[in-house]
Amino acid sequence: MSLTHARVAGQRVLQFTRCALAALAFAVVVAAPASASRTPARSPARAAIAGSLGLRLLNVPFGAREDPRARLYIVDHLHPGTVIHRLIEVSNTTASTIPIVLYPAAATIGNGSFVGAAGHTPNELSTWTSVRPGASDIRAGGHLTARLTIAVPHDASPGEQYGVVWAETRSTPPAGGGITEVSRVGIRLYLSVGPGGPPPSEFTIESLTAKRTRDGHPMVVATVHNTGGRALDMYGTLQLTAGPGGLRAGPFPANLGVTLAIGDTEPIYIVLDKQLPAGPWDARVTLHSGLITNSARATITFPNIAPAPAPYLAIVGLAVLLLLGIAVQRVVIRRRRRRPAALAL
Repeated sequence: MSLTHARVAGQRVLQFTRCALAALAFAVVVAAPASASRTPARSPARAAIAGSLGLRLLNVPFGAREDPRARLYIVDHLHPGTVIHRLIEVSNTTASTIPIVLYPAAATIGNGSFVGAAGHTPNELSTWTSVRPGASDIRAGGHLTARLTIAVPHDASPGEQYGVVWAETRSTPPAGGGITEVSRVGIRLYLSVGPGGPPPSEFTIESLTAKRTRDGHPMVVATVHNTGGRALDMYGTLQLTAGPGGLRAGPFPANLGVTLAIGDTEPIYIVLDKQLPAGPWDARVTLHSGLITNSARATITFPNIAPAPAPYLAIVGLAVLLLLGIAVQRVVIRRRRRRPAALAL
């Protein structure tokens, strides 16, 4: 791929990235025996394509209408004793009527990922949250509008909590038992509780490093530290300029799906085409979370690809190991011959 093509491809992927941010952003598919509990995760894009359910947020608070995160997720800061309502829409894209259940459950953030808990696992936020209706049948191609309510108790502790509101459907198990397939799709909940205004959101880009993947692709790693008081959902781009011969390349999208808990530091990866020259390059990474944008620049050169070991080296290594084994065996035999015979009792 030429650098011109790489640039065009990067722009197309960037457009797709921006569209993906406006689409359904969290989904899990569960398939397990009725007596078991397994929850393998599926990527958001695949779940949105292959799933039978769609779920989206219908209304955004007036003060957050410019925040991209608030269009996807329920992100709010509430005082103790506050009650809020949000409207969500469930869609059925299958060819038949399906029964669905709507419910809140716990979620956590760790190792750069927002993870919904298995089943109906509760936490404080899920006990403050309710959905009406809690169950319904949705006809083929139909939609259901539901009302989500979060009622924060007067004695709620300050801090940020996480959850998911799920829309779930289950297959009918075959007669005599068998596997029940459970499909669910959800909307994330980020709720900060405390007096006054919301804690500030902020992050720093601590370093830019040029590396290569195991299969030889050049890769830029941006190390990001959440220095604010709210969790962050990261996305962004890399632009390369002043390369060999004055070449330019990009913008290239950063990997989606990185969520930073308060105080966490995580890497953001941007993987590039193998044909990209090693450099040096003037690299500029621009990252966003909601309304916050930060950039960092560095001069980088991608490391050379390590040459594969020649076949004869492997043969020599095997020969050396074989000779060492023979030598050790001879030493053991000699020692046994020199050992005096045991006295008979």
